[in-house]
Amino acid sequence: MYWEPDKECLDREELEQIQIERLQSTLTRVYQHVPFYRKKFNALGFSPEDVGSLADLGRLPFTTKADLRENYPYGLFAVPMREVVRVHASSGTTGLATVVGYTRNDIRMWSNLVARVLTAGGVTKDDVVQIAFGYGLFTGAFGIHYGAERIGASVIPASSGNTARQIQIMRDFKTTALVSTPSYALLVGDTLQEMGIPASALSLRYGLFGAEPWSDAMRREIEGKLGIVATDNYGLSEVIGPGVSGECLERQGLHINEDHFLVEVIHPETLQPVAPGEEGELVITTLTKEAFPMIRYRTRDLTRLLPGTCPCGRTGRRMSRVTGRTDDMLIIKGVNVFPSQIEHILFEIEGTEPHYQIVVDRKGAMDEVTVLVEVEESIFFDQMRRQKEMMDRIQKRLAHELGVHVDVRLVEPKTLARSEGKARRVIDNRKL
Repeated sequence: MYWEPDKECLDREELEQIQIERLQSTLTRVYQHVPFYRKKFNALGFSPEDVGSLADLGRLPFTTKADLRENYPYGLFAVPMREVVRVHASSGTTGLATVVGYTRNDIRMWSNLVARVLTAGGVTKDDVVQIAFGYGLFTGAFGIHYGAERIGASVIPASSGNTARQIQIMRDFKTTALVSTPSYALLVGDTLQEMGIPASALSLRYGLFGAEPWSDAMRREIEGKLGIVATDNYGLSEVIGPGVSGECLERQGLHINEDHFLVEVIHPETLQPVAPGEEGELVITTLTKEAFPMIRYRTRDLTRLLPGTCPCGRTGRRMSRVTGRTDDMLIIKGVNVFPSQIEHILFEIEGTEPHYQIVVDRKGAMDEVTVLVEVEESIFFDQMRRQKEMMDRIQKRLAHELGVHVDVRLVEPKTLARSEGKARRVIDNRKL
């Protein structure tokens, strides 16, 4: 099932011709209208006319989140404000937010791209889509909203929070597709069980989740608790919001909308391209954005480009699900540790609940990591010996997989705070 089959199933040669034409147009736009890029290009002795093939992309400088903040709020806009019909901003945890803008054409294009992702995930005009993202400056809710309306689906802008009410809406309004972060979907599943409501009492069929990394084990947990087929989708505010890529129902990688985004995967330290199929940092160049074009934007998201083709028939390249971020990476005693690694291990250990938190402290010159793990209630009513055995098992497994010692503390179910947005997995108390 496709939204735009003529564009989603393009011949590779035809697609690359579209990409090079759109790249040349975008580079001309930013050179003429964005002083930041004009200065960067001039420093390299580079002109947009110098681009003759897609391979020339590697000659261009990267754009980083720091560049966006230094040009806050409108310094990277390529159109005057009278042409900007929407402004969004990402919720930066440090420093200034990054501000992005959309022209009327950008909004139309955004709606179409999200419609592609939703259609690939099973949504049709007959669905009732409940959006449990927070509405506001965050791009996720509005992007999905536009795409679902573009398809013709019925949209419930439930926003985030008040999980019991979300469930009541699902029951009463007969929601068939839930859109949220995966951690919030898990909270919905847990709340359903607490309320004694079977998943069969809902009309849910599909879940489309994004905005944070999640594992296949977490997918299975969500599907089991909600009785749905769950797909992953990817986007980021600085590039457009949702709509960059998404899984189809084959779930063999996320299909990239390559006619609108040029993607590279680089080594985050050397900044050189990685070998085909190797994991690295995703870099995106927008090809059709008018108000806020991005050239070689370093997303900090870790993924890899997948070989081969998908049985669904889409011809664009696919990316693996994001496993983590280079700036979420913890360096513990010289070892790189990602929260997603810890999550993957915990999900494989029987008796653990799908909720955890990583606390990092510094004692003297040494880092100390404690993983708080929720476990089944029965374990706390069992012998202390069983608790210690489980703690030792988790600790040994983490040490073996991560290559560094971490302490483990078992906590009772519902001890760790639940998130209605992105889960806060790491508390870093170090003063580095």
